[in-house]
Amino acid sequence: MSFGLEVGIFLAYAAGLFLIYILGRFLIIPLKWAGRLLFSSLIGGVVIIVVNLIGGLWGIFVPLNLLTAAIVGVLGLPGAVCLLLFFNL
Repeated sequence: MSFGLEVGIFLAYAAGLFLIYILGRFLIIPLKWAGRLLFSSLIGGVVIIVVNLIGGLWGIFVPLNLLTAAIVGVLGLPGAVCLLLFFNL
């Protein structure tokens, strides 16, 4: 076995590990964004439930679905106010 063949095998393994590392990085970043969106949507859903409970006394209602929860979760208070105005005016 020549020394050149062993170096070639080592370089092939190194390139393969580097490729796995790069592909892993490309897959982890979107998963982080999806996790943050899911968490903020859950918080938005809780906010909508609280608004519906308190606002029910005055006839204020915001439908709870994935889109409205994501809007409130991502935009925060301005998103909640916009949804309140949209559904109750």
